Amino acid sequence: MTKGKVYLVGAGPGDAKLITIKGLECIKKADVVVYDRLASPRLLRQMKPGARKIYVGKRTERHTMKQEDINKLLVELALEGHIVVRLKGGDPTVFGRVGEEAEELRRNGIEYEIVPGITSSIAVPAYAGIPVTHRNLASSFSVITGHENPEKLDKMIKWDKVTNATGTLVFMMGVAQIGHITAQLLKHGRPASTPVALIRWGTRAEQETLTGTLADIAETVAARDFKPPAVIVVGDVVGQRERLHWAEQMPLFGRRILVTRSRSQASELVDRIEELGGEPYEFPVIETVITEKDEQLEPIRQAFAKIESYDWVFFTSVNGVDYFFRHLEREGLDIRSLHRARIAAVGPATIEALKLRGIRSEAPPENFDAEGMIAAYGQHLLPGQRALLPRGDLARSWLPEALRERGLEVAELDTYETVLTGEDDEELLDLLHDDKIHAVTFTSSSTVRNLLAVLERMGEKNAAELLNRASIACIGPQTAKTAEEAGLNVDLLAEEATIEGLIRCLCDWKAASDRDNPNS
Repeated sequence: MTKGKVYLVGAGPGDAKLITIKGLECIKKADVVVYDRLASPRLLRQMKPGARKIYVGKRTERHTMKQEDINKLLVELALEGHIVVRLKGGDPTVFGRVGEEAEELRRNGIEYEIVPGITSSIAVPAYAGIPVTHRNLASSFSVITGHENPEKLDKMIKWDKVTNATGTLVFMMGVAQIGHITAQLLKHGRPASTPVALIRWGTRAEQETLTGTLADIAETVAARDFKPPAVIVVGDVVGQRERLHWAEQMPLFGRRILVTRSRSQASELVDRIEELGGEPYEFPVIETVITEKDEQLEPIRQAFAKIESYDWVFFTSVNGVDYFFRHLEREGLDIRSLHRARIAAVGPATIEALKLRGIRSEAPPENFDAEGMIAAYGQHLLPGQRALLPRGDLARSWLPEALRERGLEVAELDTYETVLTGEDDEELLDLLHDDKIHAVTFTSSSTVRNLLAVLERMGEKNAAELLNRASIACIGPQTAKTAEEAGLNVDLLAEEATIEGLIRCLCDWKAASDRDNPNS
């Protein structure tokens, strides 16, 4: 059997987008990803279908797997012929024990590469508005481990040399030893007034910063029950935070928002959340596929055979546009076939999708739903006219029924199907149970039904109750109605049924929360 290869990859400090391009490429081609808790769960969504993921993370009071066993696991997986990624938080060469893993691989003749990552020692302070060097304050910095007991720290660290060796001292994973660290720095000459900052879960939604001085920071940490993991920064550069703390100023800072939209459509919502400082957690629960069943294709063929006879074509979604034109191409037709019909569309995204195909729709209705269409075009909808409705298999029946009541002849075409997707995701369940998902977004009724179905499939007995621990945000009234009928408490409803309307709603929610809890 051909041996595999191991990539020892730095995942960066936590924000999924801070991984390197090469690191991301390794994840995408891996057969197995061996990861710890400091690697963003979002990165695991980049794995190819069928790839395995193995959690070996360490926690303060419990080791899931000993380092020696991790080393052996990497060797075994490679000997089985797999492409393996060992995904480690930050940079693998900065207190990442990559040397031990690489040495074991070399001893066993396993090919490997070390892929550097952005180290938390500089990235986490940067997200808190603290540059580790500054022209007028610190021309050098040291990175020091703090993750050992005091006796071992004293053997490893020459405090008399380290204390004043550089302008800035960065201690990694030293929260539990903050009292001992500050005592040693004071003992060896650092002034008691020296500024200190602890940044917990830097670059993530949970990011929290605690500041003080060498004289009082240990007491403050104890009083606040400030828990690891955190980066400790000691030096005058900490004072820059007052002017440079940029991340906390962003509209959605500190909020992790679940995005349930299909992967093909989620990018706009995900990008906007990130642009505004939030942390999107993608968990697509629906996917759309083109209709292939004979019993559904036959009505489409019949409708297209007389397509030039229709007076109206109603599009109620971007998917409706996309799949209609796929079927149109299949039948050897193009937009000239619609020269006679008046084209109506709901919502700016649907209107834009038509524009991209060279079609300008009727003046848009004020309300972005089927009811808005009838209100806008009602006087032009006449008995005897023929209307074509290309849409999905789960579309509401309200619009065709309203058209028939006005005497129109209506052809409903199921041009695509909405199917349940979403792999089991233990990380998501953990986040929901730990109240670390702050808002759940729904952009259609099918995302509501399918998320509940997936959670129940994963063994959650009362999925609605679990989701209600977060704020429920819906894009429009129909989605909200479905959510409420399913037992969800709809906290946020976009005034305009668009992605941008949903984003504005989330920003208002965060701003209101900040006003109500100014010290949170």
